[in-house]
Amino acid sequence: MPKKVELIRFFKGNLPIGMANKEPDLTIIEIAYNVGINIPSNCTSGTCGTCLVRLKKGIIDYPEDLPPGLDDFLVEEGGFLPCCMTPKGECEIDIIPPL
Repeated sequence: MPKKVELIRFFKGNLPIGMANKEPDLTIIEIAYNVGINIPSNCTSGTCGTCLVRLKKGIIDYPEDLPPGLDDFLVEEGGFLPCCMTPKGECEIDIIPPL
């Protein structure tokens, strides 16, 4: 039986801007970059928070200890840092942060 393709869909607000296959071992920012979607970033380690985006649907693999660029309030609002986090399946991601 063929393996199911899991898609990561990217939005800017409600406007679809692209999609890509979930790839093991790639962060969401790398997946976005591979299909021409630019998410601003700086540190690539979760420290600065520059790449903050919002999860619309799906599950993200959050680390047990949140990186310095993220806090519990932002997580409750769907915020995550795509530079250091990976999807756990199909996801919909709004590149506009939850502010």
